[in-house]
Amino acid sequence: MRKSEASKAPARRVGVDEILPEYDFSRARPNKYASRYAKGSIVITLDPDVAAVFPGTQEANEALRTLAGLIRKHQPRRTASRQSA
Repeated sequence: MRKSEASKAPARRVGVDEILPEYDFSRARPNKYASRYAKGSIVITLDPDVAAVFPGTQEANEALRTLAGLIRKHQPRRTASRQSA
């Protein structure tokens, strides 16, 4: 036999910015890795084969900056007549 829908207790609506009562943060600690990330930076995950090429973040950033420079150098330049079209 099924319980009727009316016998269920109504669920309390929780606001978007409220923490649900079943979450327990009493043993929470600050993120020990937060200081590694500069404001405005993003975190990406490299595939293992790509990550194996770079010993650290400085080397990865240097390689990406070099690649970005090459991309910018070889992109077609916009002229004034092309921008207005």
